[in-house]
Amino acid sequence: MEHERLDLVFGALADRSRRRMLDAIEAQPGCLTREIAEGFEISRIAVMRHLKVLEAAGLVTSEKVGRERRHYFNAAPIQMVRDEWMERYGSFWSERMADVKRRLEGDGEQEAARDVS
Repeated sequence: MEHERLDLVFGALADRSRRRMLDAIEAQPGCLTREIAEGFEISRIAVMRHLKVLEAAGLVTSEKVGRERRHYFNAAPIQMVRDEWMERYGSFWSERMADVKRRLEGDGEQEAARDVS
C-alpha cells in the first residue's frame, strides 16, 4: 500500500466521529447521509465533510439515489493496512514472543530441577 493511501486511511481513522460514522454505516449498509447525521450533534454539512474524508480513504463508498446518497462500508483498506503491517512487523513480534516463551519455559525447567533436589 503506497504511503499516501496509508496516510489517508490513518488520517480518516484518527477522528472519533469518523470511526463512529463507519460503525453506523457498517451496521446499516446503504444508510442515507441524513440518517447518519441524525446520530451526531454536528451539522449535516460537517457530516458530509467527514464522509468525504472516509471516501477519499476508500473506507466508504456511496451511490447517489435521487437527491440523496447511500453509503456503504469498505473494509478493504483496513485489511490492506493490517496485512502490510503484519507482514512488515509481525515477524519482529513473533520472534520476541518466541524468546519470551523460551525463557519462561526455561525458567520453569530450572525451578522444577530445584524442587527435585
